[in-house]
Amino acid sequence: MRVEIWSDIACPWCYVGKARFEKALAAFPHREQVEVVHRSFELDPGRAKSDIQPVIGMLTKKYGMSQAQAQAGEENLGAQAAAEGLEYRTRDRDHGNTFDMHRLLHLAKEQGRQDELIQAFYKANFAEERSLFAEGDERLVELAVAAGLAAEDARKVLADPTAYADDVRADEREAAELGANGVPFFVLDRKYGVSGAQPAEVFAQALGQAWGERSPLTLIDQGSTGADGDACGPDGCAVPPRP
Repeated sequence: MRVEIWSDIACPWCYVGKARFEKALAAFPHREQVEVVHRSFELDPGRAKSDIQPVIGMLTKKYGMSQAQAQAGEENLGAQAAAEGLEYRTRDRDHGNTFDMHRLLHLAKEQGRQDELIQAFYKANFAEERSLFAEGDERLVELAVAAGLAAEDARKVLADPTAYADDVRADEREAAELGANGVPFFVLDRKYGVSGAQPAEVFAQALGQAWGERSPLTLIDQGSTGADGDACGPDGCAVPPRP
């Protein structure tokens, strides 16, 4: 079974929602048969790469709230994160463009290190004192290496603005087609969708329902013979006798 998660590194609820989903997945009896794929979704796609500002300032400008309201929201998110065992800095975080991070996540997907890289990005953005945005490409390269990627591969992607750009845009178009207008957005076997950082119990229910409704394989009627056709298997290939 495949679970696809549309998210953005700048999204605090994606950070919390990932932890809640993983808690449900860890307790799921068939967890070893669940493939998790992270998909791209930019919350602020029009923001220039050089446009970096404090989170509180961004919130007050974007949503018309006071600084006190914005800070209260961050404190609430910090409490929600702490309840899931996550570190969360409620002050002095930056906000910026995440497009290059999504491109690197597609590189990581090809190399089987996608989950490691998105977790590294989340931790850097929400838990560490250093800015994820202000230090430039080498900060992203450092995190990519920590996640198991080669520095040379990461630098090559970052130096070419077209690398994996179409993959990011394709993910975003697909999210729109599926009706996702916010993240995190979870899609289970392309049959069920879960929107938002739901409690672990909701994810557990969704996993169980999606697994239980998977269609069993139906074999074509083999006619009057009832015999299996010739095939190759673990013990080799059956060789039909000569007529």
